[in-house]
Amino acid sequence: MTQFPFDSRPGVALDPEQAALFRREALVPVRIRGNHPALLVTGHADVRTVLSDARFSRQQWHGGTMFARSPDTLALATTDPPLHTRRRRTVQAAFTHRAAEADRPWIERIAEDLLEAAGAKPGTVDLVAAYLRPLPYLVVARIIGVPDGDVEQLCAWTDAMMSAGHFPAEEVTAATTAMHAYFRDRLGTGDGLLGTLPAAQDPLSDQEIVVMASGLVMAGGDATASHLSSCVYHLLHDDELRRTLVARPDLIPAAVEELLRWVWFAGTGGQPHVLLADAELAGVPLKAGQVVIPLVDAANRDPAVFTDPDTFSLDRPANPHLGFGHGRHMCLGAPHARVELRTAIGALLRRFPDLAPAPDLDGPAWRDRMFLRGLWRLPVYLR
Repeated sequence: MTQFPFDSRPGVALDPEQAALFRREALVPVRIRGNHPALLVTGHADVRTVLSDARFSRQQWHGGTMFARSPDTLALATTDPPLHTRRRRTVQAAFTHRAAEADRPWIERIAEDLLEAAGAKPGTVDLVAAYLRPLPYLVVARIIGVPDGDVEQLCAWTDAMMSAGHFPAEEVTAATTAMHAYFRDRLGTGDGLLGTLPAAQDPLSDQEIVVMASGLVMAGGDATASHLSSCVYHLLHDDELRRTLVARPDLIPAAVEELLRWVWFAGTGGQPHVLLADAELAGVPLKAGQVVIPLVDAANRDPAVFTDPDTFSLDRPANPHLGFGHGRHMCLGAPHARVELRTAIGALLRRFPDLAPAPDLDGPAWRDRMFLRGLWRLPVYLR
């Protein structure tokens, strides 16, 4: 039985060998952390079922996460209702579609300021360091109530906390301890969530707020930045698509949705779920206690749902991708992430329509042994 997660491989699109495997087997038997048997769920309908059906529990999995964090340091990703519902409800108002649209002007200003600074640098520019990484981190930091000057430190802690073997265990522990102490010292301060959550009706405990703030940094910062780096890498290596979007910026929203389907994102698959009662997936009866891992990346290549799933297409008549998940665990920050992705790509192509990749002596710096895929660096010519 194969060990999961699979070995890291470079590339934006889902690895062809893995895509072929997922099409052959709707339920792929593997062994995960602790040598525990599990089934990878690959079909679109079945992944939706696991993510939305209360018979599939994240909280009842006690074998640890698929990366270096412990479940108690994750406010939402490893919990079920009613605990998950209560915690999510306390911060939901800050991440609605209305809130994202209200925040759009200052998000656009951050993008423009970063690009102006990047464009003033001579020679090649590492677009991850100069733009793709700080943009999402600055956005989520301002929502939480963190000074811009502290974002670089939050980035460094988050890198270690999102490790799936890339960083030593002691670094992960030290980063987690430091970030929690940072947020504990700032409870009740500022105009962001750190200032409002302690006084909210049915408030979270101080520890819950600390863990929530840390999780928001990881999800709003690391997840968006990692995905964005893959998106821009794809644009750099697809001249026709890039030229199309430069000429037709009105197509950027469609491009963002297709990139959410297209980008191979979850390097470790996701969170294990334990079946609480007998159920059926892919026509196979499963017993209570079975462990399954829903693979969103595989679902986004399901030929039963997507015509020509291995082709990037701007004009899909429908695109029910699961890039933001589904059901009760659908990404809390999806509205802001959409605004950031559209803003980041639109501003970049408008200011630098002839953007081009620059040589990287070490080759593409793909994140390996990390919870989420993406690039550590992306050298470019800004022109």
